[in-house]
Amino acid sequence: MMSFAVICGLLPLLSAVYGYANPGACSGTCVNTHDPSIIWRSDGTYFRFSTGGKIAVHTAPDITGPWTYKGAALPAGSSIDLPGNQDLWAPDVALIGSTYYLYYSVSTFGVQDSAIGVATSSSLDVGTWTDLGATGIRSSSSKPYNAIDPNLINVDGSYYLTFGSFWKDIYQVKMSSAPKSVASGASAYQVAYDPVKTDEEGAFMFKYGSYYYLFFSKGQCCGYDSNKPAAGGEYKILVCRSTSATGGFVDASGKACTNSGGTVVLESHGNVYGPGGQGVYNDPTHGPILYYHYVDTRIGYADGQKQFGWNTINFSSGWPVV
Repeated sequence: MMSFAVICGLLPLLSAVYGYANPGACSGTCVNTHDPSIIWRSDGTYFRFSTGGKIAVHTAPDITGPWTYKGAALPAGSSIDLPGNQDLWAPDVALIGSTYYLYYSVSTFGVQDSAIGVATSSSLDVGTWTDLGATGIRSSSSKPYNAIDPNLINVDGSYYLTFGSFWKDIYQVKMSSAPKSVASGASAYQVAYDPVKTDEEGAFMFKYGSYYYLFFSKGQCCGYDSNKPAAGGEYKILVCRSTSATGGFVDASGKACTNSGGTVVLESHGNVYGPGGQGVYNDPTHGPILYYHYVDTRIGYADGQKQFGWNTINFSSGWPVV
């Protein structure tokens, strides 16, 4: 008889054999939701922040919707003096104490002249955000990384921002105790890298049980309507894990995440194409949730047609399965 441990070890592979669950229900505004960030407020309101529209904000009474557009988080754009400061990308929202922090990217497509900014609010509501500008995380051609796609994690009161896209992929840096800027004397270090394709980005770290799970997107994110990649070259969501939040991440086969490691969590299937730009959170109703954007092939492949998707996560094997 196959042991329980062996069965659990096989679970991460079963989705590839039997297929993935379709995205959960979504009503209201479920389109043009590139790089979503979900946060739940204590009054029961869900907030969704996404790329474009100077960080578009939608709210709903449940993860399923109905999602309603509320406006721009930063209607004046960013004070960071770089091209792209009026077209902000890849928001990440976190509650620290009684203050909400909104991290965002300032860049233009395919260049390394980028920076990560931050804004704060006491409520999440549109009209309450104050842009604080630069965090100190900035890149140029002299850096090994591209300073976009931020994600903050709180590790027992210490804060780390994971970020990066292409070049040498995904990095991390320690933040100050009020995580508005890089900690004094801190330097960024690499946590994930594919030296062959260098096509990893959009990292998101989530602690479950004894492990820190490093989720990231791999492949071509965008432009499918005009430049569709070869099969398998589109976005997909991968994961590595470690008992430390700051390094030592490996995939389910034991391969280092800094040497092309990564176990597939979700990829194209059925009418779902190019899922990515993901995040994870513990939903008060549904438990651990993976959320992301994707193309519904029945609707269209344009970037403005990206749909909001979510699935519950099963961690019973020690690895996330959707």
